[in-house]
Amino acid sequence: MGTTNWVDALSADELPIDDVTGLAVAGRDIAIYTVGDAVYATDNICTHGHARLCDGFLDGHEIECPLHQGKFDVRDGKPTCAPVTEALRSYPVKVEGGRVYLQID
Repeated sequence: MGTTNWVDALSADELPIDDVTGLAVAGRDIAIYTVGDAVYATDNICTHGHARLCDGFLDGHEIECPLHQGKFDVRDGKPTCAPVTEALRSYPVKVEGGRVYLQID
């Protein structure tokens, strides 16, 4: 049984409001999204073209890649619109004590 590794990513005060931001966490380029009161995290690089999703447009639970307008569901990283076919890696998120933590294995 592996240990769960929660990594401190940022202060909850730094979270975007119904938007996306990019940051480096544990050597990875991560996109953090807020939709209402929920917080989600995925890899920040589109699986179709080498574009940063934090530069894209968040509409509800979908992030649109700024390069070719492919879309992903931020809740699980699954593609929702062509030309994207490969899912993004998504990361469990918890907010505790005013900090945002990501589970990175």
